Amino acid sequence: MERREDEEDHHHLIPQNDTRSSRHREEDPPSSAANGRSSLQIEDILSQSRRKISLNKRSCYVLAAAVALTISIGLIFLFTDLRQLNLSSFKVDPLSTRVKESELRALYLLRQQQLQLLSISNANSSDVKLAVSLNKEIQDALLSPHRTGNYSEPEPGSVVVNPYGGCAKVDQKLSDRKTVEWKPRSDKFLFAICLSGQMSNHLICLEKHMFFAALLDRVLVIPSSKFDYQYDRVIDIDRINTCLGRNVVVSFDQFKKNRAPRPPRIDRFICYFSSPQLCYVDDEHVKKLKGLGVSIEGKLESPWSEDIKKPSKRTVDEVKRSFKSDDDDVIAIGDVFYADMEQDWVMQPGGPINHKCKTLIEPSKLILLTAQRFIQTFLGSNFIAIHFRRHGFLKFCNAKAPSCFYPIPQAAECIARMVERSNGAVIYLSTDAAESETSLLQSLVVVDGKIVPLVKRPPRNSAEKWDALLYRHGIEDDSQVDAMLDKTICAMSSVFIGASGSTFTEDILRLRKDWGTSSTCDEYLCRGEEPNFIAEDE
Repeated sequence: MERREDEEDHHHLIPQNDTRSSRHREEDPPSSAANGRSSLQIEDILSQSRRKISLNKRSCYVLAAAVALTISIGLIFLFTDLRQLNLSSFKVDPLSTRVKESELRALYLLRQQQLQLLSISNANSSDVKLAVSLNKEIQDALLSPHRTGNYSEPEPGSVVVNPYGGCAKVDQKLSDRKTVEWKPRSDKFLFAICLSGQMSNHLICLEKHMFFAALLDRVLVIPSSKFDYQYDRVIDIDRINTCLGRNVVVSFDQFKKNRAPRPPRIDRFICYFSSPQLCYVDDEHVKKLKGLGVSIEGKLESPWSEDIKKPSKRTVDEVKRSFKSDDDDVIAIGDVFYADMEQDWVMQPGGPINHKCKTLIEPSKLILLTAQRFIQTFLGSNFIAIHFRRHGFLKFCNAKAPSCFYPIPQAAECIARMVERSNGAVIYLSTDAAESETSLLQSLVVVDGKIVPLVKRPPRNSAEKWDALLYRHGIEDDSQVDAMLDKTICAMSSVFIGASGSTFTEDILRLRKDWGTSSTCDEYLCRGEEPNFIAEDE
């Protein structure tokens, strides 16, 4: 199965077709830490190790170097204060002072030594195993002071690394939310217009339209599937009303039925963006609206000068003043995906509207249950999820500075580091990459000397029941359902690695934030690195 991800094109309307697949891989968790022997025992252990080594010539050279390195690190350990460890750009919580640079160097050298030991031909011999075990014990001794003490809570959204494995959940501080009440008048409606990009863009746009509807005291009309996506296949629309305790959204069919016998009509079509195109809408979509029997009174208009390429920061008061239209029963507001309005409200966990659920826009119950069954079948409770965006991403990323498209070997190194850091048991890979790319990636992701396998989400098999609900309801071949299933699985992971610049990733991060599954280790692939090779422009 192959799929295309959401296109992030700021200049053109993008066709609404989106086929997706997803992959995942299994991994062996890093071996547990050693018993943290005292540094004063290092010399005795080394002496015992030297007496037992009887390997071939190449192995002896490696082990001799390992012994010398271990002695050096042992001396560093003896004469260094190990009360605090701060790993470069990562935050290691709990203490305040920075560790001496020699300790960081010691940990780095130990890691290099460990990889070298595992790479020799007879790595399974008892002598090599003893040396590897000794290496791990010293690493454990270096890190042992950080296993006790009072750890302060990380700041919301911060990336905190636990040097001995494991990633904590992010404290979202929900008590600090700033929200508005959505109490619409039953006879006033807002028609949502979302045209930019694909489904992920549209869901983000729809969430912003809810904010607008709440500010303007209007019921939100979910677009028809003949004009937009079939939203009721991927999200639970009725649940939104349940979360608010009142009717705040209606489907287009409900809206049309409620307005009968009068034909549905948009009394005023207001454009959030005035350029480069009014409302970011083209003639084809206007024709689609009219084809649904919707008449549009008057011309498209905009209350201000707003460029979609350079959106201005707008406030709640500006929106209320500019889009308030009490004399009109039904208004439509053009695509607001790129709108920069009260972002600190919009980006809050749960969004800017007061409600009793974790989030207003979440996957349908069928997709949620299918994702849970998949996780129970293949992944378990402790797994990493990666959105590895490739299709159409090379040109998009290379137009940015820095680029976000990484060569497969570099991506493999970044993934392997996260596996070590998070101590995840299995990896779920959501990707549109070709088999040639994922096969190479699989061969290069190595942790503790072992290749970490990448496992695809399997095709339909009647012997497996995890996807039975989708088939029972006839939605198994819907590309948007498939994509939302991918998002849901990723949102439930212990740690998530996303693709910078992808709205597919951003919607996963939104769900993780709202559901409280965000990890202190969540990050974009190869965060802070530039690709080690970038192609020239056309």
